[in-house]
Amino acid sequence: MADRLAEDGWKELGYEYINLDDCWEAEERDSQGRLQADAERFPSGIKALVDYVHSKGLKFGIYSDMGNLTCEGYPGTTLDAIEMDAKVFAEWGVDMLKLDGCFSNSSVKAAGYPKMSAALNKTGRPIAFSCSWPAYEGGLPPKVNYTLLGQICNLWRNFGDIEDSWNSLSRIIKWYGDHQDTLQPVAGPGRWNDPDMLIAGNFGLSYEQSKVQVALWAILAAPLFLSCNLQSISAEAKDILQNPLLIYINQDPLGIQGRRIAKSGQFEVWKRPLTNHQYGVAVLNNGTDGMPKPFATSLRLLGIFDCQLGHKVYNVLDRTFLGNYMIDDTIAFKVAPTGVVFLFLRSLC
Repeated sequence: MADRLAEDGWKELGYEYINLDDCWEAEERDSQGRLQADAERFPSGIKALVDYVHSKGLKFGIYSDMGNLTCEGYPGTTLDAIEMDAKVFAEWGVDMLKLDGCFSNSSVKAAGYPKMSAALNKTGRPIAFSCSWPAYEGGLPPKVNYTLLGQICNLWRNFGDIEDSWNSLSRIIKWYGDHQDTLQPVAGPGRWNDPDMLIAGNFGLSYEQSKVQVALWAILAAPLFLSCNLQSISAEAKDILQNPLLIYINQDPLGIQGRRIAKSGQFEVWKRPLTNHQYGVAVLNNGTDGMPKPFATSLRLLGIFDCQLGHKVYNVLDRTFLGNYMIDDTIAFKVAPTGVVFLFLRSLC
């Protein structure tokens, strides 16, 4: 996978992490109490794997769990092992740690996640810290303290695991929209809401539904973690995931998370402000039957007034230029069932 990420155009677009999730460990720690890799799966150990990934110009992420066991039953990171594990990860050259939360309780998590953050910093190695803590506490205040999370974590999961299905994707999008007043203000550079990995390129989503996920993840300023097999990915899925304008919007340096600004019938409209009076706008059709449905809007209806000369409008995923639009000009198009039209608006001022 590292070879494909480095050689097939992914790295140049910003896909730079190879992340190893659960089940990489041996069933027991070594004689010194250190985590160790499964010798059959990783006969050369994790350090050699990390070195290979680094040789490709990529970064390496690893998984552990703030509990007695990982979610799949391998040794977890208990409170007394945090500093040792952080030191081991740094010695291996790890660049990101995802810390899950199975087989523990709220008090252990409340003590453990800040302690791991401090331990990672103490190593002196820059290691991005992905925290699953809020997902285990319902994702919302008062059980979740987003001010604290922004101080100790770089990104965090706050909803259930995504499954390879439209129903699962729809639930996540709905939850983020329904709770955006809480979630949107806490996100920004260095502290991101993570709605989970991209499932585009797998088997459960149609082509149109795959476009929905990448568009909404770009609007949400969400981390983009691929979960598909890059050795066998279809040209269609690769075209979606390697769309340069989509990546440009997702990676906008302001880091402002977008919001659902309208919901009417089967349609939802999401908007994200970008640098230089640019915007990303996603129009989602939640309907499941019939033909593509017509939709019309304008800059005024979208709440975009920054430039009296109007905006250039592009269809991001179709890679087409729709035209120049003044504030009250009608922007019209059709949206497929369980599909999206993703617009990029560039100021003419």
